[in-house]
This record gives sequence, structure tokens and C-alpha cells, in this order.
Amino acid sequence: MPHVLVVEDDPQVRRGLIRTLTDNDIAASSAATGLAGLQAAVETDPDLIVLDLGLPDVTGTELLRIVRAVSQVPIIVATACDEERQIVAVLEAGADDYIVKPFGSEELVARIRAVLRRGRLHGGQRKPRITVGGLVIEPAARTAELDGVSLQLSPREFDVLYYLASRAGDVVSKRELLVEVWRLPYSQNDKTVDVYLSWLRRKLGESAAAPRYLHTVRGVGLRLNEPDE
Repeated sequence: MPHVLVVEDDPQVRRGLIRTLTDNDIAASSAATGLAGLQAAVETDPDLIVLDLGLPDVTGTELLRIVRAVSQVPIIVATACDEERQIVAVLEAGADDYIVKPFGSEELVARIRAVLRRGRLHGGQRKPRITVGGLVIEPAARTAELDGVSLQLSPREFDVLYYLASRAGDVVSKRELLVEVWRLPYSQNDKTVDVYLSWLRRKLGESAAAPRYLHTVRGVGLRLNEPDE
């Protein structure tokens, strides 16, 4: 049974989250402040943390950076803000996923299970090496190179790039990426895919306006192609 640590200052919300988790066969503990959450994360070694951003002593983003400095425990950020800038900030700080308040219990449980499942799958099944133009992806080592230069990718960036490269030449919808990579149902308000595609383009040395590998097919999705000479 996985153990989830909930860091949330609102006692009513905290109790509701604990009840949701235990009702779904997930062991749960909680902390009401950032510092208490940090101590609990170190002492109890949870399988995942659900982290509220509005904490009374430190901001959730600050706590996220502190935890990331000492642990790679998966973290889902719970936020009342759906602005892209805030979402980008928490993902860059090391969050594995985010969920916008108010959210349903089924969505939270689905996101927790998806993040835990991705962690178990890393290094599990052996997948073939993929080469598309100057892009070389080694799934066993979870490394990628572009024109002989190593790409510094986060685990999620690697998963997205590998999936697109494995479908090179095909148009892949954002819905498909969210379902196949994140293992989550698609939401029109979910900016996760857009954020990661933007980061990938930057690391591939391109942009949506001047693509080399990642080409947008307007109204449908995107396609990873070998660049034209």
C-alpha cells in the first residue's frame, strides 16, 4: 500500500484529503505547515507528497525546492491558480504534476496512481533505441542526444520525447500524449502538455514558429519528423 504525505494548512481540506486517500486504499499522513511537512518527508519517507502552495510559514514553491534538494520523492502540487506562469514555476521547481483546486477525489486519486505508476515503469521494460535525424534516444539509459550533444531532460520530458520519437512521422494529439504518457484523462484546461512541449522545443533548439523536429499540425496535434536538410 503506497504512503502519501499531505501538506495542507486548511484542517477541513486536510481531513477530506486523508479520507479520500484512505477510502481508496492509500495510506496517508499529513502536516499543516511547510516545516512540519519537510520533517515528515525526511522521517517517514513517503511514496508521494501532495503539496498545497498556500502554507503559513513558507510558500509551497519554496518547500518544493527544499525537498527536491534532498529527495526525488514524487510531488503533486495542489494549487488554486490555473495561470500558466504559476504552473510553469512549480514544474520547473521540481513538481511531477499539479492539480487545480477545487478538484474531485477521483481525479486526485487518478493523478497519484499515474505518478506512482510512472515511477515503477522507469527502467522496467526494455525498449529499442530510436534514431530520428540527429536525435538519438536510449530508453534503457534514459538518455538522449542531439547531433552528438547530450540533452539535459527531466524524466517527464524524456517520456514525452521518447513517445513522440517512437511515433515519428505520425500526428499525435495532445489528448493522446496526456493519456499515453501521463495516463490521465484529457481536460481542455490542462496546460501540462503545452508546458512540456515548450520546454522540449527549447532544448531541441527550436520554437513553434521555427520548428525543426516538432511540427504543429493546427487543430490536430503535432508530429516529430527528421528535419529537412
